[in-house]
Amino acid sequence: MTRQFKPFRLLPYFLITLALGLYLVGSVSAQEAPLANTETEAEDSDAFMAPVIVDGDILFQVRGSSALPAPERAETVQDKIVQVAEASDNPTVEISFEETELGTWILADGERISIVTTADSELDQMDLSVLSVLHGNAIKQSIESYRANRTDRARVSGAIEAAAWTIAFVLFIVVILWLHRRIRRRTLRFVQRHLKEVETATAKSVQAQAIAALVSYGLNFILLVVFFLGFYYYLSFILLAFAETRYFAQLLLTYLTEPVLLIFKGIVSYIPNMIMLALITWITLYIIRGMRVFFDAVEAGTFEMGDFEKHWINPTFNIARVVVILIALVFAVPYIPGSDSAAFQGLTILVGAMLSLGANSVVSNMLAGLFVIYRRSTSIGDRIQIGDHIGDVVQIKLMETHLKSIKNELISIPNAQLMNSDVVNFSKKTDGSGLLLHTTVGIGYEEPPEKVEAMLIEAAHRTKGIKSKPEPFVLWTALADYAINYQINGYTTRGSIIPKIRSDLHRNIVAVFNENNVQIMTPSYMADPPEPKIPVEGWDGHLAHETHEDADKS
Repeated sequence: MTRQFKPFRLLPYFLITLALGLYLVGSVSAQEAPLANTETEAEDSDAFMAPVIVDGDILFQVRGSSALPAPERAETVQDKIVQVAEASDNPTVEISFEETELGTWILADGERISIVTTADSELDQMDLSVLSVLHGNAIKQSIESYRANRTDRARVSGAIEAAAWTIAFVLFIVVILWLHRRIRRRTLRFVQRHLKEVETATAKSVQAQAIAALVSYGLNFILLVVFFLGFYYYLSFILLAFAETRYFAQLLLTYLTEPVLLIFKGIVSYIPNMIMLALITWITLYIIRGMRVFFDAVEAGTFEMGDFEKHWINPTFNIARVVVILIALVFAVPYIPGSDSAAFQGLTILVGAMLSLGANSVVSNMLAGLFVIYRRSTSIGDRIQIGDHIGDVVQIKLMETHLKSIKNELISIPNAQLMNSDVVNFSKKTDGSGLLLHTTVGIGYEEPPEKVEAMLIEAAHRTKGIKSKPEPFVLWTALADYAINYQINGYTTRGSIIPKIRSDLHRNIVAVFNENNVQIMTPSYMADPPEPKIPVEGWDGHLAHETHEDADKS
């Protein structure tokens, strides 16, 4: 199901959140601001500073005391300025000064507004008369601006400005919706052109529609963020167009703009570090690419490295690549943003502790994998036996080794188990004779041993895959209760088909014994025979098939 881009569904929640934030800010005071300097507050508990704010503009700072805290004094001055400004429609205001024992009073249209004391001048490190004039000028400009912003002409201008911003916001929404539709069409077109081939090539392991949905979701999320940013600034500019709401507009702009500017300044300040990181990355990739070219040349035989085996090439390249990347990380870490912070260092320690405590088996398998790769006991293509598993080595990874069993099953064996187990390799040659294939049969004591040995050797000669030189031979492995255990041994160089050779050997043994009327299985013991079970007559030295062949020749 395709999801439509409907930012207006989320708009009420955004407005509620924004209104709640404005209410919490305005409930303190529409004209009240926090302390400007907390360090001064900590240094001197009797002296505090607070700004005098009118229509969102800071006029000056006033000093407080334990009897009259700075915020209360600033609020009193703000109220008097607003009262004088609303008392008349005259665009100008007359400022005068009155010297008293406490300090210099500042009067606006004959009304006392604020007093500048000696303590204020000492705090600002300025002469009392000069500071009084500066405060008076600030009060004069504030009253005249307050009256000018509340005239009919100013309100009409604010309404026109708000209408202009509204039109611009409507156009902004139209552009956002147009981009949304265009992104949807372009995504579908991109899927039809490119991702269908990827889906076909990967046998639908990579779903084109899923990738398209993910890309579309990411782009729509970016559009949604842009939309809310646009609405936020639109609302701020609308409130800024009217004097009564200008203070809240400045709060909105401050709350969003300052973090954005801080992030932007942080990014700009990290540009040199980013350039260094990009340079380290480029050099690292260039070195890895050069190593890849070198190892490809070794694999192709352009370079000869003595006893360096071909199946070592990819593991050696991977190890060298990891080493190069680790060295690059050592050089790059000081240039990563926040790498010198306590949080980054703590996170590094935490990750190291987690790896050391929880990755013991992983590390042991990795080290075992390196030993398996380089100790030459096992190579890709070898027929090996590990415990009850027999198969061909198809892949040696850093963590595990894959075998293809004689039943065409894929067996995954951890390298740690491979290191700690007895491994029988049927493909490695210890000398020129090959592997010694053997099997055991039990024949009763009544059969001549020489005849039995000759029959077993004849069966070995008939078996394809068993070498005639060196000659097969027979060993007596046990004198059991009812039979002699004969073991036929023959050399073979075809370790990969040992099960087939052994099966053919068993078939030929049965055939030869049947031809010579010799029973392989001896019945279990029931009673002693009247005569001892020994050969009745000696063997004449000829097998059954040899007698038949002599008769045919004659």
